[in-house]
Amino acid sequence: MDPNKEEQTSENPIDKDKITDIPSLLPYPHTIGSALVTPVDKGKVKGKAVLAMEEQTHIQMDQIKEQIELLAKQARALQDRVDISYKIYQADIGFEPAIGQIYHLYERTDDQWVLSLVAPSEWGRRIPFQSFLATVRLLADHTWELQDRDSL
Repeated sequence: MDPNKEEQTSENPIDKDKITDIPSLLPYPHTIGSALVTPVDKGKVKGKAVLAMEEQTHIQMDQIKEQIELLAKQARALQDRVDISYKIYQADIGFEPAIGQIYHLYERTDDQWVLSLVAPSEWGRRIPFQSFLATVRLLADHTWELQDRDSL
């Protein structure tokens, strides 16, 4: 080496705070050919997310309301079965009802109820009771399902 030459040091003209070993972490493009980086409109993103959330929750709420209505309808039907079952078991029954069979409930002139195998259309000219109340079917759980109702 020549002692007359001063030792030259090279300095990097780029600020060390503006360079990185991992350019994908930079919040801006690191070369001219990089993909365009645009700031995110946070309000727009949040607005879309809120709209999507509201739509989904409305759909789910509607589904739950439909389920509630179905359950309420089933509860009313079950309560009707219980009510008519109590009334039938207080009625005069001259036979042992069979599960799954159809029977007919009538009211006598003394306001006593009676369960019969004979349908209103099968009596002929005149029904021997004050009124026909209902056609019912005995279910396996010994509740009665209304098939046809007149004045219950």
